Amino acid sequence: MVNKFKTVCLTAAIASSSATFAGGLLTNTNQHVAFNRMMSREASIGIDGVYYNPAGVVFMGEGSHLALNWQMAYQTRTIKNDYKLFTNNVNNPTTPRDFKGKAFAPVIPSFQYAYNKGRWSLQGNFALTGGGGKCTFDNGLGSFEKIVGETAMGAIGLAGAIDNALGAEMFTSDQTFGKKGSYSFNSYMHGRQYYFGLSAGAAYKVNDNFSVYAGLRGIYATCNYYGYVEDIKVGNMPLYQVLDPSKENSANIELSCDQSGIGFTPMLAVDYKIGRWNFSAKYEFKTRMRLKNKSVNQLPSIGNLDDNLKNQMNKVLTGKFMQAGLPQEQAMIKAEQTSTAVLADPTVVATTAGLKQQFDSKINKAIGEYADGKKIAGDIPSLLTVGVGYSPIDELHINVGFHWFDDYNATSYNNRNKLLKKRGTLEFNAGVEYDVTKKITVSTGWQNTNYGLTDKYMDDKSFVVGSNSVGLGGVYHITKKLDFSVAYFHTFYNHVKTSETVTLAPGVSNTYNSDYTRNNNAFAAGVNITF
Repeated sequence: MVNKFKTVCLTAAIASSSATFAGGLLTNTNQHVAFNRMMSREASIGIDGVYYNPAGVVFMGEGSHLALNWQMAYQTRTIKNDYKLFTNNVNNPTTPRDFKGKAFAPVIPSFQYAYNKGRWSLQGNFALTGGGGKCTFDNGLGSFEKIVGETAMGAIGLAGAIDNALGAEMFTSDQTFGKKGSYSFNSYMHGRQYYFGLSAGAAYKVNDNFSVYAGLRGIYATCNYYGYVEDIKVGNMPLYQVLDPSKENSANIELSCDQSGIGFTPMLAVDYKIGRWNFSAKYEFKTRMRLKNKSVNQLPSIGNLDDNLKNQMNKVLTGKFMQAGLPQEQAMIKAEQTSTAVLADPTVVATTAGLKQQFDSKINKAIGEYADGKKIAGDIPSLLTVGVGYSPIDELHINVGFHWFDDYNATSYNNRNKLLKKRGTLEFNAGVEYDVTKKITVSTGWQNTNYGLTDKYMDDKSFVVGSNSVGLGGVYHITKKLDFSVAYFHTFYNHVKTSETVTLAPGVSNTYNSDYTRNNNAFAAGVNITF
């Protein structure tokens, strides 16, 4: 039970920091204010095209073009869990239970730059290409509590086996583990994940209608995960007393891990203009990313369980035998003999051996991803975008676009990416932009994101759900060379429900239900400058 609990704690942090923005599992696509207000930018000709349509940027006027952007994003993540054992929590005996995480990124900067001369356009882009914020679960996650509840049931099972062999009530008394499986604990999780991307490339105008682009993006990833599960108590017995009674923190679990890594993304793009139509496509190759851990983790040990149980029994039995009239020395000898015989009972031996074997066989899995000094896979998937733009009149621009993220072939730790559907993530978008006057432009847009999820992939330690996003905003053309933009977009997330049957003992099982969803808001402002 203890090592299962560790596995949950150590892997849960990744959920605390997954992207707060639009895009794939590890890709942010809102890198300019124009996206927030229109969503579909793949076929637009503008400075934001340095990211969305880099081949099309060459069709802008000659000179230097610069965009400076600021975004603020706020997201909540809610998992509703229903599990019978939650009613054993003495501090909150209710089920179902909502576990909420809050992610807030107050300042997300980005800039795009292009220098156009003749048939060439030299371009650069800086933005958060992945991650993008911090997330905190003040009360941990449902999977934390699930394993605490199961640990409590395992503890009273062991207590019952010992007391049956002893023929008296000791560890099942109300002063120790008890018989109900009641528990209490404190839990917290916080994560931060930023993937900074800096790209450089060049577009070439083959003729007045067709252009091509090639570029390279360098990515620096920096992540931090911190969390703990502490003060675990089963009945009235603090768990540390049977692990190492000399250390009150011996049963605590603490994760403190920094990760960093570097990757590179080659990019190719094309753009074709004809009449009032524009067509574009871009392909970003998979980014091989290996994150190196620098960790200071605290983990409990189960190795001294037998000795600690024996010491507990000796202390209690010595007192009882002395109360029955035995001298202290004889009482101690008899207590030693009795506790030795009890711990040699076949049922007790099988129970403790099962716990140790489970601990030893899975400890590497429990600490593997966040072990100090280890490098783990965290690839960013390849991305294909296609866009079509049409302007029926000069003042009106209509765009549609498509994104495909090859998440299935982007290697992640333990090949978890293979739990996804092979088709990857699909996104469809559409947007409309209208010049109300020569000074004011308004726009709106929509995007649908459909991940290739499976039930095996879904859990509260790392989850996403499909969504529909809408955005709106406007541009104030201060001068012919200076624009100011504002935008807001909101994402409406689906609900994904899963159910798992948990076997607690032969013939004893419970159902663990989960309902996953999110809520997201983003605000943006920026300026476009030509000089």
